[in-house]
Amino acid sequence: MTAPTTGTLRVNGATLHYEVRGRGPLLLLIPGGAGGAAAFDGIADDLAAEYTVATYDPRGMSRSTLDAPGAEQHVAEHADDAFRMLELLSPHEPARVFGSSSGAIAALHLLTARPDRIERLVAHEPPVVEVLPDAAEHRALIARVQETLRAEGLMPAMAVFAAGLKKDGDTTEPKAATTLPPQAAARAEQTMANLPYFVGRIVPSFMAYAPDTHRLQALWDRLVLAGGQDSHGELPHRSAAFLAERLGRELLHFPGGHTGLTTHPAEFGELLRKAFRA
Repeated sequence: MTAPTTGTLRVNGATLHYEVRGRGPLLLLIPGGAGGAAAFDGIADDLAAEYTVATYDPRGMSRSTLDAPGAEQHVAEHADDAFRMLELLSPHEPARVFGSSSGAIAALHLLTARPDRIERLVAHEPPVVEVLPDAAEHRALIARVQETLRAEGLMPAMAVFAAGLKKDGDTTEPKAATTLPPQAAARAEQTMANLPYFVGRIVPSFMAYAPDTHRLQALWDRLVLAGGQDSHGELPHRSAAFLAERLGRELLHFPGGHTGLTTHPAEFGELLRKAFRA
């Protein structure tokens, strides 16, 4: 793996850690969940053969610190962080952007707020549950997660959250362990450290976000909505598929499930490259 150039960027209420590799037009990668810039280690080098690849730890995650550690989190502010990255690294040209999960939600808001800065966006399984006809059920799920977090702690809350993300008919029994690449295994400790912040402040804010579908419809030529081949019926895939249908678009399917970026990095990166060339 090529060692990236690292830096920090001051934004409103936070200091962001970012990493840059390669040469060419800018490709900004926005991580989701409890991951940071390291979530893209499996694909960044390959993409850097064609692009200047930039990624960062979202505010409050890993090496990106908050000025006020207890500050509430908002999708619009996270989207503005991504905009500041574009302004820093590609001030004169629109960029390609990829967002995963909660990072895809921030990217969707960025597209609607600053379409002049985005040439093309690939949004992989944004859990925009407010677009679903059964959105009220998912609001109740998030409320149960938060109550469980307060009353019983992190791991019981994660169990409630994970059960709510499954497709109908799935059991809550753990599946056989998947062997991850060494780089992915090495990230586990940092991901665990980010989980309380993610579950307590990112999940309730981001999963309450309702995208501006009329604005997205007007920007359809810059947007690719994506899902995992193995995650049909799961909540993030359902949300992405329903949003794509509402916009009259086809959902592009990437290898693996919601975490296909980690479990199938080579195939995932190749399809992402093709999506930006199309």
